[in-house]
Amino acid sequence: MIESRWDVVVVGAGPAGLAAACMAAEAGRRVVVLDENPQPGGQIWRGEDHHWIRRFSASGSTFRGACTVVDQPEPGVLHVVGRNISYHLRFKRLVIATGARERFMPFPGWTLPGVVGAGGLQALVKSGWPLAGKRVVVAGAGPLLLQAAAFFRSRGARLTCLAEQTPLRRGLSFALRSGKRLQAIALLGRLCDVPYRWSCWPVRASGQERVESVTLRQGDRMWTEPCDYLACSFGLVPNTELAQLVGCELVDGAVRVDEQQETTVSGVYCAGEPTGIGGVDLALIQGQIAGCSAAGSLQRASAFFEQRARWIEFRARLQAAFALRQELRQLPDPETVVCRCEDVPLKEIRPHSCWRSAKLQTRCGMGPCQGRICGPIVEFLFGWKVDSVRPPLTPVRLEQLVNRGSAATADRHDSHPG
Repeated sequence: MIESRWDVVVVGAGPAGLAAACMAAEAGRRVVVLDENPQPGGQIWRGEDHHWIRRFSASGSTFRGACTVVDQPEPGVLHVVGRNISYHLRFKRLVIATGARERFMPFPGWTLPGVVGAGGLQALVKSGWPLAGKRVVVAGAGPLLLQAAAFFRSRGARLTCLAEQTPLRRGLSFALRSGKRLQAIALLGRLCDVPYRWSCWPVRASGQERVESVTLRQGDRMWTEPCDYLACSFGLVPNTELAQLVGCELVDGAVRVDEQQETTVSGVYCAGEPTGIGGVDLALIQGQIAGCSAAGSLQRASAFFEQRARWIEFRARLQAAFALRQELRQLPDPETVVCRCEDVPLKEIRPHSCWRSAKLQTRCGMGPCQGRICGPIVEFLFGWKVDSVRPPLTPVRLEQLVNRGSAATADRHDSHPG
């Protein structure tokens, strides 16, 4: 059953999605926001009483949590799966604000329990996972490592090391020119007694039933740090699957948008990390432009163009400063698992010449995550283009697809007032 038409459907309730919804709803449009999480805020503001969440609550938007878009059965219609039902949404305008996910690099032992993404561990702790007294090593690339480490410290973790693969000179140059100096100084002040190693990265995680230690490299020096958790991620990867499914063009792995944040598909807009990893400030500006544009308020949208230009420059400096070093390609040995879903090691993938060949012959990328983890890995290791997107975008139970509901049913199961 196709439910009544919405003026604007926003997919993603993080900073970009909330900003877009607020601008569109405040312009008098009928807006619904969809998100996989039960509450708005995304990974950035999960569990927080942020002023953008309060503004969203007062905007008149409708929020539907614990649901995901799995398909576009026809242009202008989304197939949505909730807790126990599935239903269709028809829209005039669509704003894609699906955020990003962590990038992982494979190395021996990276699949051990206790080796987790830095952002993933943050999400677990925000949901109540106990971390007090646990020894934590934070490693990888990007300024989010510093924020994650400070957060773990605030929850009682014993931080034994922070390993950043970026050279010190590049990291300091970025901090001094990025406009985030005060924020960085404040975070460093909270971590003043934690060893901060630059040009340093993990080469092996060791343990019996779970991780017990990590071996780190810094130049010619290697040593082992005992730990209960290795919070490890190498930056972020844009979530572009929905954009690709509805036909949007990508450029360098990000969704192509014009001045109004409109994609190459008419009536479909995109904001935030799917357009390129640029941080929360750029996401908020792009979200406001996308919301105004989707509502037809083009003059109001243009008021944000100058701010966006400054944060796009920030994005370019961020990507240049924390680019992954070539040495990371040498981390996995032949037995190291690359595709975790299908348990495919590097030695089975290396003989192939492209992503499609590796999928057909090894099942790499054919598990539940559909290549979201191993896709960026093989792209970095081999330069392969990973372009396979097909419905359903996420694993769905058959009973959810069979139990088709109406708009009213969807509201009862999945809606929370904005």
